[in-house]
Amino acid sequence: MEKSPFEELKKGVQEIIDLIANKDNKSANNKLIEISEKLDDFLDHTDEDEDLREISKYQVLLNQLFQKINPESE
Repeated sequence: MEKSPFEELKKGVQEIIDLIANKDNKSANNKLIEISEKLDDFLDHTDEDEDLREISKYQVLLNQLFQKINPESE
């Protein structure tokens, strides 16, 4: 069974949250960049409305995590 791209994104987001909880902001930021690139790539290759809605949820979540990691960027 093929692994859903959203499962990979979900796992990556959880890793970011865990790194933030462990106060490892540098690693969290690196992981956030990696997941953001995967999300952008997925966005480039889909046109399904359901997938686009799910992608937008992840974009909002990643933006919130970015602000949490980099509060001086506000």
